[in-house]
Amino acid sequence: MLKIEVFQEDVNVNTRTMPPKDGKPGRTIYEQTAYAYLGGKFPVQMKLQVENPAATYPAGEYQIDASSFIVNNFGGLELKRFGLTISQLPKQTSSNALKAAN
Repeated sequence: MLKIEVFQEDVNVNTRTMPPKDGKPGRTIYEQTAYAYLGGKFPVQMKLQVENPAATYPAGEYQIDASSFIVNNFGGLELKRFGLTISQLPKQTSSNALKAAN
């Protein structure tokens, strides 16, 4: 399971506009900052693409579904660019967190 977290200060969306190129129309990309827990001491900052500014993820912890991973052309594992499936993890109460730590 890959856990990511959105902090309260990262609930906003950053917008990038890609200009038209080679006869293809321009497009707008909406991104939100999140942090991935990859096993190190600290989580790693990442960009989480959202469909529109109203579809932001609220602050909290999330799990990325296994169907959201693909093996790329070079045999490497990566996240799908589109169709990412994320589910929010239940919030732990302080007594549950203490039990989990012990």
